[in-house]
Order: sequence, then structure tokens, then C-alpha cells
Amino acid sequence: MLTQAFGRGPTTPPLLEQTISEHFSSIVSKYGDRNAVISRHQDKILTYKELDRVSNALARGLLNKGVKKGDRVAVMLGNNIEFATTTYALFKLGAILVPLNPAFNSAQVVSALSHLAAAHLIISTETNLPRKDPRSNIRLLKSLIPDLQSNSLESASVPSLVNVVLVDNSSNRFASREGKTPRSTTRYQDVLEDGGRGRSLPDQGLQSDDVVNIQFTSGTTSMPKAAMLSHRNILNNGKSIGDRMVLTADDVVCCPPPLFHCFGCILGYMATAAHGSAIVFPSEAFDALATLQSVQEYACTALYGVPTMFLSELELLSSGVVPRTGLSQLRTGIAAGSSIPAELMRKLHRVLNLTELTICYGMTETSPVSAMTTTDDPIEKRIDSVGRLLPHVSAKVVDPLDHSTILRVGERGELAVSGYLVMKGYWDDEAQSAEVLKSDDDGVVWMHTGDEACMDSEGYIKITGRIKDLIIKGGENIHPLEVENCLLAHPLVSDVSITGLPDERYGEVVAAFIVKRKGKEVLNEEDVRSWVRDKLSHHLVPKYIFWVDEYPKTASGKIQKFRLRETGIELLKDSKEVSAKL
Repeated sequence: MLTQAFGRGPTTPPLLEQTISEHFSSIVSKYGDRNAVISRHQDKILTYKELDRVSNALARGLLNKGVKKGDRVAVMLGNNIEFATTTYALFKLGAILVPLNPAFNSAQVVSALSHLAAAHLIISTETNLPRKDPRSNIRLLKSLIPDLQSNSLESASVPSLVNVVLVDNSSNRFASREGKTPRSTTRYQDVLEDGGRGRSLPDQGLQSDDVVNIQFTSGTTSMPKAAMLSHRNILNNGKSIGDRMVLTADDVVCCPPPLFHCFGCILGYMATAAHGSAIVFPSEAFDALATLQSVQEYACTALYGVPTMFLSELELLSSGVVPRTGLSQLRTGIAAGSSIPAELMRKLHRVLNLTELTICYGMTETSPVSAMTTTDDPIEKRIDSVGRLLPHVSAKVVDPLDHSTILRVGERGELAVSGYLVMKGYWDDEAQSAEVLKSDDDGVVWMHTGDEACMDSEGYIKITGRIKDLIIKGGENIHPLEVENCLLAHPLVSDVSITGLPDERYGEVVAAFIVKRKGKEVLNEEDVRSWVRDKLSHHLVPKYIFWVDEYPKTASGKIQKFRLRETGIELLKDSKEVSAKL
């Protein structure tokens, strides 16, 4: 039993020392005829043999276009067959996959490409985003390449750019608008055909410690940074995640989280491919209806999501829009991305049959998962913690003001993580890297997460918030998750996010941003305050309550609390100005 908040994960099974492409070859030899990727919205399925052959062909086509080991290749696609194929093509080449959020505007794309001196961009003709009509990418392309019909690609905004490959996902709308493919770009299909029959590539001189993936952080509290991840980082993390879920080649995993984020790319695609499981993409961007229909149509055994995704799916089931049939084969899945309220966990067990649902905790900089529950952990541990450390991972809870002081079991402090999974640093940013990657007296490098956590005597970790999210009211520490859990249990509350707002007397006070559940019953501010007052102590009762329809979120579905705080400050400022005028 632990007395200090310092833990180590199991030392078995041993770490894989292969490259991703070497390990993928072993999976293809075992499970070649089994389904690897199912894209419902495209009505396409690839077996592992087909995925191997098609990704070989694409890799050879890209090689002919000048893509080589170490090149940064930006990929701006939704969840589709082309993204799945491109991922393995780049890993086989040793080129660095740089997923970009399809929601990025032209300024963000220019910034990302310029920062990495990226030479290649693979982009769809349209971007699909949740609850929005498709957006043409013509304007974005013209901002990069002013003369799209030139025979050569010239980009003043991104001088390093030499290739743009277009994936036409527009059902021919792009062709009808443009008349033809811009001469300065190349059609994805042409690159694929140029790769021939999909023979294996010659030796590319790959090493397991090579950087093969650069992930931009979500940017919940600051500007995104580019985390460098290796074959060894993400292959072993995906393998460990699938092991904890007890994935086999018989499993079919429904994965609505995006492939441009670690959730879709590693927890989803890497974990399934490492075990010969099938992965299902319901739609290019999250669609709750398509997700539930995918589970029913393909008899999925696992379902992934962040809390907001699961809440949308539960709403469709409770309203009767989707029948509750065809869900009984579900057994496991992953809930991650932000803290999982206890009430939501209970509903997922009860309504979606996710009795073996696992909880993951991690961050982009740790490839990404460091702690995870198991399918047979006691229910209270799966509700109240993020599980224990994955194999070959160490963690400690330290004093945020003195990182050399390890706290005792049960004490809250900053979580730090070490092991094979820690990134190699932020691309071209030694200063930011040094702020979070710190060596101890033994020379061990620790990633300081910025997350507030505690560890119990059995090694279970509980995330209690972000260090910066902590509300300090009159000297008392208030943890937003405690109030959020309380309010989510209210029958008329659909979702809630708690943050602190400035207060002249107390320094900070509690503010609640609430999405009401649809129905005839009315929820008012006093109902909310009474509910919290009856179930928690008085100082946790929200002073301010704001009714909202949705939240500002990162691409992975995390609520951006710093933006809620900014909105709350502006609303209070406006209300004071109105009062002053009256």
C-alpha cells in the first residue's frame, strides 16, 4: 500500500521496440482477411490486407511526389478511408504525420505549416463540422496558393510548401464549381494510382525513436503547441490501451472522436490496429445519430466519446428518435477528454450497456494516455477515478510550488508523469519544452501536466481539476468538478460547466453555465441554488448563473473554461453598465 503519492505501472508485458510499420506487418499476417476500417458515410470497408496494399500504393505515390523520411506532411481531413490510408502510408515512409483540425481557418493553417516548415499538405475539398453545412476549402486554398491554375505551386505565405494533394469529398460539388482540379494541386486518386499495385516499400531506414507524429495541443488555456511523438511513443500507448480494454480481433470499435486528435488517432486507430480489431467511422465529423446507427448496423462492441458526445447520444435515445434496439452487444469503450461526471457514467452503464466502459486520462504530450481503468475495476473506482498507471509508466503528485516535494496519499497537488510515453518536446520551442519537461535528481524526465490530482493507497488516480481552474473564494479552494457533479444529477440540467469569476469581496466566486434539459418543466436560478445548497456546503452555491445552449470547445470536445470566464466577465460588465444607466 502506498503512503506517498508516487506510483509505477506494471513492468509486463515488455515494451514493443518495433516501428509502427513493422508491427503493422505482423498484424496483417495474422488478421489480413478481417475488417480493419469501416467508413459508414462512404459505404467503404478495408480489410487489413487491403489497408496494407492501398497504403503501400499511396506511400509509393507520395514518394514519387518527393515525400521522404522526416518531411512534415500536414493532413486536414475528416474521419474517412483516405485519412486511415494516409496514416499508414506516412508511417511506412517515415514522414511525419501532422494532423490539422479541419475547422482551422486560413490564418491557423498558415501558422501551423509555417511553424513546422511543412512541405506537403493533404486536404479535402470540403470541411464537414458538427451541426453545420459543408464548407468549401477553395478560399483557404487560394489564401495559400493565389494562382491555383499555375503549372507550379508557389506560396508566398508558406514558402516551404511544395505539394498540395486534394481529396474530393464533395460529391462532385468541387468539380462543378471549379470546372477542373487546380493545376497547382494533385488529386489524391492520381497519387494513389501512381503508386502502382501496392508492393511493399524498400527499406526507409526507420528507427523506433524517430518522430513520426506531431500533434498540436488542444489549446484549452493557451495557444496550441506542437508535441513531437515517436513510433515507440504511440505504438506502445495504443497497444496498452487496447490491452486494458481487452480488445481482440473480434471487436468492432465505433470511433466518433476525430482522427486529427490523439483520441481518434491513438486511442482509436492505433489501439484497434494493434489488436486486429475493426474501427468504424460513423461520419467525417461527430454526428450523434450516425454514431448510434453505426453501433446498430455494424454490431459494434465498443463505443468511444467525450462527455458531450455521450450526452447527445443519450438525448436521442431518451427522446425516442433512436430506438434502444441493437445496442446489447456493446460492452466496453472509452470515455475521456475531460472529467466524467458520476451521473453520466451510471447512465452509460444503464442505457448503453457499457458495463465494461473504461476511463482514460492523459494529454497530447504523453502520447496520450498515462492512466486508465480496467474493464473489471470496481464500479466506484470507475466512477471516482481515472484508474491506475499503464505499464512502464510512473507518476507522482507534487507540490505545485515545489516540484521536489512529493505529497502524501490523498493530498491534492500537480500530477507529473514519466516513462516511454513522454514526448520528445515541442517542435522548435526549447523554452516551452523546458517549462513542462523537468529532470529530477536522478536524471528522470517528468512531464508536469498542470492537472490537479490525488493518488490513493492502491495507486488509483483522481483528477480534481486544472491547477488554473481552481476557484479560490475567500481563501477556500473550490473544485469545479464537485459542483458540476452535483448539478448534473438535477433532472432538468442537461449539462453544466463551473468556473470562477472575479469578486471584490471574496476574490473569486462560483459561476455556473447551464444547458437546460428540453421539456415542459421550468428551471430557474433559485432551483439551481437550492439544489446545490441542499447537497453541498453553502460556499459552493453559484453566485452567478448563465443559461447557454452550447459551450466553446476545443476540437476534441473539451470545454474551454477560459473562454467561459471571459464571457462571464463581459456579461457582468454589461449588466453593471446597464444598472449604472438606470
